[in-house]
Amino acid sequence: MISRYTRPAMGKIWEDENKFSVWLEIEILACEAQAELGVIPKDAVKTIREKAKFDIGRIDEIEREVNHDVIAFLTNVGEHVGPDSRYIHLGMTSSDVLDTALAVQMKQSAELLLEDLEELKNVLARRAKEFKMTVMIGRSHGVHAEPTTFGLKLALWYDETRRNIKRLQNALETISVGQISGAVGTFEHLSPKVEEYVCEKLKLKPALVSTQILQRDRHAEFMTTLAVIGSSLEKFATEIRHLQKTEVLEAEEYFSKGQKGSSAMPHKRNPITCERIAGLARVLRGNAQAALENVALWHERDITHSSVERIVIPDSCILLDYMLSLTTSVIDKLLVYPENMRKNIEITHGLVFSQPVMLALTKKGMKREDAYRIVQRNAMDVWQSKKNFRELVAADAEISKLLTKEELDDAFDPAKSLKNVDYIFKRVGLT
Repeated sequence: MISRYTRPAMGKIWEDENKFSVWLEIEILACEAQAELGVIPKDAVKTIREKAKFDIGRIDEIEREVNHDVIAFLTNVGEHVGPDSRYIHLGMTSSDVLDTALAVQMKQSAELLLEDLEELKNVLARRAKEFKMTVMIGRSHGVHAEPTTFGLKLALWYDETRRNIKRLQNALETISVGQISGAVGTFEHLSPKVEEYVCEKLKLKPALVSTQILQRDRHAEFMTTLAVIGSSLEKFATEIRHLQKTEVLEAEEYFSKGQKGSSAMPHKRNPITCERIAGLARVLRGNAQAALENVALWHERDITHSSVERIVIPDSCILLDYMLSLTTSVIDKLLVYPENMRKNIEITHGLVFSQPVMLALTKKGMKREDAYRIVQRNAMDVWQSKKNFRELVAADAEISKLLTKEELDDAFDPAKSLKNVDYIFKRVGLT
């Protein structure tokens, strides 16, 4: 049973402790690379590796004075390192640290989100198999169409989740890029080998070309991918919300002992978790729009993107982690009512078999237009009179002269709707 709703590790990725730890590692790795190139003494690098540390409170104190986060960080690190701190950040610019560290944090987050998606996929697979042949009505425009199965609905979500895994894997590759290229990306004051060394150690690829920053189309791809995944979760949640309507009640969020649905009405069992998921998906899409706005910056850089992404990137990663956890839990514990599904199929008095009757007539030689007209005539009568559709078509002279009782039985057989379910499951990979 899925019990967690939040993953502490995701929040920790975006805490100052992890951020500054990544900053520090980037600076130390850059020093190591510079020492290998003979630019700085190797003894200095040893000192830096041994003594370099930071204090978040002290960084905040310095930043209040200098109004620059990276300078505040470097000043605090220098206080711990001593004279050899002059070799730290040599030839680098702030964005070399900020953007490469952000790439590491996004990579860390994406890897956790992929674990979440795998968990959701596995729960969907299990429940799809469980309800593989559970017949329910399919709906188009919200109106009864033809029979399907609840398992097929879940198989559809399973397949969409696999696509979302692939999307996130692609986005992970896109954002797993770093840069240590100097003030405008020309490597004027340091060798490209420094960038190569740092990125290799951090399991990033060096940007093929950069300015003072990594280009924000990368971040926009990542953020829009998170929004697409959130929209899928909203889709699943919206379907469950409909199925939980009192007059439908084919599936329902788990309602725990002691849970309350309404402050005024003690009888209420509301799909509150699915509604929460649907609402939060809007936040992800809004954040993605902000990331798209960040793509167009002035010349080699400005900082209009900076204040935005300090909010939207951490929030979206943490939020999607939470939403995936909620969705997995909802589907894992979803209450399903096959008897209501069967009952709902019958509330249109057999109308959902109109197409098999029409096709049976065409197979006997009747023009499709005529078959459609005759079947629709009887169907419209059922909508108004609530009579039994099977009885009406059997009594229709134009139909009975072509179709035998056995052929009508065949047309009204719900099992025919399931004949390719195994094939679809096999094609999706749910065997």
